[in-house]
Amino acid sequence: MFRGHSNRSLDPKGRLMLPPEFREEIFRLVPDGRIMLTNNFDGAISGYPMPEWEEVEASFRSGNTLVPGFRDIERFFIAGAMEVTLDKQGRILIPPYLRTYAALDKDLVLAGVGTKFEIWDQSRFEERLRLTAANFNAHMEAMAASGVALRF
Repeated sequence: MFRGHSNRSLDPKGRLMLPPEFREEIFRLVPDGRIMLTNNFDGAISGYPMPEWEEVEASFRSGNTLVPGFRDIERFFIAGAMEVTLDKQGRILIPPYLRTYAALDKDLVLAGVGTKFEIWDQSRFEERLRLTAANFNAHMEAMAASGVALRF
């Protein structure tokens, strides 16, 4: 599981050093360090260890490709995906098109989100947290109405 968040910097070549706890989790799940990066709905990048990504891809196989919205979502995630591998220093190279999509400059945040992690531009991440806090009660009510039972 990926938890917590960490402020990081992107180097001039577009590489990102993952925090030790994220590297350990990746190597525990994928000894060769392969990760799939893709764009997400929030203007950030999601990183999946390969076994998790394979489950994401499998979930698309059960969809109806005759539905335009399904094709759009599939295209968004699958066409946006790029496999990367942790190097010996624990870095990943973020492809230029994903850096552009997520508006990554230098100051980033890595956020652990359960079975995946997210790579955010720091200012976008801070704004997202601010908006979430401002709308917390509405979010909780919507989750409760959909049957999600969270424990704190």
